Amino acid sequence: MLIDFKDEDFESKIKSEDVSVIQFSAAWCGPCKTLKPIMDKLAGEYKDKAGFYYADIEDGGINTGSAAGIRGVPTVIIYKKGIEVDRKVGGVPESNMKEFLEKNI
Repeated sequence: MLIDFKDEDFESKIKSEDVSVIQFSAAWCGPCKTLKPIMDKLAGEYKDKAGFYYADIEDGGINTGSAAGIRGVPTVIIYKKGIEVDRKVGGVPESNMKEFLEKNI
């Protein structure tokens, strides 16, 4: 299950976790709504390997999304100790997202 992300979580959680995965999204975004259940499922599968977060770029994750240079949603970014290691932009099938996570976690 994805944890709702707020900007202050970057300092308190993302920088201290070995691996964090953030789905940057927006309430009005159709592909984001399609990706969320996939990410919820994968968060369960990979819960021992990474923290999984859901950041609304127009709400709680506005500053973090801006700092990360988010240009389109959904964007999934993988961080290691707060440093970006990879990102995937756009709605993708579960198999593609799983492959992306396997490569980076």
